[in-house]
Amino acid sequence: MTDYTLYLIKAAILGLIEGFTEFIPVSSTAHLLLLGEWISFPSDSNKVFEVVIQFGSIMAVIWLFRARIWQLIKGTFSGDRTEMMFTRNLIIAFLPAAIIGALTIKYIKALFHNPLVFVFTLVIGGLIMLWVERKPAYAKQHPNYKVEDGVTATSEKATAYSLEEITWKQALVVGFAQCIAMVPGTSRSGATIVGGMLAGVHRKTATEFSFFLAMPTMMAATVYDLYRNGASLNVEQGWGIAVGFVLAFFSALFLVKAVLRFVSRHTYRPFAWYRIALGAVVLLWLYA
Repeated sequence: MTDYTLYLIKAAILGLIEGFTEFIPVSSTAHLLLLGEWISFPSDSNKVFEVVIQFGSIMAVIWLFRARIWQLIKGTFSGDRTEMMFTRNLIIAFLPAAIIGALTIKYIKALFHNPLVFVFTLVIGGLIMLWVERKPAYAKQHPNYKVEDGVTATSEKATAYSLEEITWKQALVVGFAQCIAMVPGTSRSGATIVGGMLAGVHRKTATEFSFFLAMPTMMAATVYDLYRNGASLNVEQGWGIAVGFVLAFFSALFLVKAVLRFVSRHTYRPFAWYRIALGAVVLLWLYA
């Protein structure tokens, strides 16, 4: 087996991992960078591979939700108020990360090389998720929440149960939550979903909104990263990105609907405990 064949196999493995982790709140970036380190994947210093293949997963969402996206586009341009409000909310949620990300991308990329950052963000993110899902005190104090069978749930009168019910203020909260997710290990999906839940959006609806918000966010990140660093890539790296992109697309196809089914019946607690356990494993690995 040649070194180049082994390189493509490693790229395919990372593509699969990306597709399986992009839409669950465990941080696909942390998994890509940590696994890449463990299998000695020769990524470039700017981590273009890790950024670009994430858009492969987003393409899977675009394909699965193509009918709803087309409805959104048609409704927006035809003046449908409901669709125009949904589009407005996506723009509001997208802008904070677009602006802050463009200003801080150099500092964010520097964090990609520090595994201790992953330990902190994985564990803290897991604890926050447990707090949101389990803390009865929060449920009692917040008018948008009630407790059912020991699980924090949302009140049918005050909570956004569909994408069309999300307000611009809730969208803005999700947008700023997405900014936090630029720190590697935080999880873009986890931050936006938890941000939405804290703002009074039902868990399943917050997950769907996170999927839609990922489309412009990751498209912009991919285009921007390729614009800045594409010229530094060689042909072999280009093929590696292509392989990872395709594998991320197909693996994500199998996961997106499963995630929606899961969150409609369960909490995010298993993912929270997984994050904490992974953070502990990374810490032991660093100090072994």
